[in-house]
Amino acid sequence: MADYDTVTLERRDDDVAVITLANGKVNPLSMELLAELRAVADELAADLPGAVVVTGGEKIFAAGADISQFGGQDEARDIGPRFHDTIGAIAELPRFVIAAVGGYALGGGCELALGCDYRIASERAVFGQPEILLGIIPGGGGTQRLARVVGPSRAKEMCITGRQVDATEALRIGLADEVVPADELHPRAFELAAQVARGALTAQAITKRAIDAGLSTTLADGLAIERDAFVEVFGTEDSRIGVRSFLEHGPGKAEFTGS
Repeated sequence: MADYDTVTLERRDDDVAVITLANGKVNPLSMELLAELRAVADELAADLPGAVVVTGGEKIFAAGADISQFGGQDEARDIGPRFHDTIGAIAELPRFVIAAVGGYALGGGCELALGCDYRIASERAVFGQPEILLGIIPGGGGTQRLARVVGPSRAKEMCITGRQVDATEALRIGLADEVVPADELHPRAFELAAQVARGALTAQAITKRAIDAGLSTTLADGLAIERDAFVEVFGTEDSRIGVRSFLEHGPGKAEFTGS
């Protein structure tokens, strides 16, 4: 594996890959960090783990973009696509990607968490899109992903006021999927990731692809995507293992190969 300066990548024995943002105390999502995070996504795509956990500091998951790198419209034309490309590469990994949010996830940090499939937050986590307080708007996917997660009205309110939400509210509105005590954040994220990594990985990838593709189309077209995916999954070895195991031993006893 490559060495990185602003992120770390650990591959655990349970087939879980852990990406940790490590860019100083507030973890700004600088252009350098985005480039390294994109490289990490490429590395994982080339040698897929069973599941992925994305995390940051205990007090600050990521405090947003590196404002010192902002300028005018010319810089914005470069910064926006870099955020979209990097977060998109994490989101498109054909594995279950869990964000473990231990503290502030603001601006680009919130957008990175939104790019993950599932968000586990510590009790002291705080989410927000405060770009409006700088006179700008979210540029890393916040106007789109947030609306798909919490609904358009709530997304508009958060983005237009810049209001931050604590872990309790984040859970209530669906921005967080679980809230745990701070000292249980990583154990819970790793436990869930390890559980997923032991599952039918190809079927998981097909499931994720079908859900994500269906979100951007009509219900009728989404159901067509599901029909095709349903046929596709029956061509996997794990489908044969799972069906045979169920008939012979009952549910929950299959030992999948991931193929």
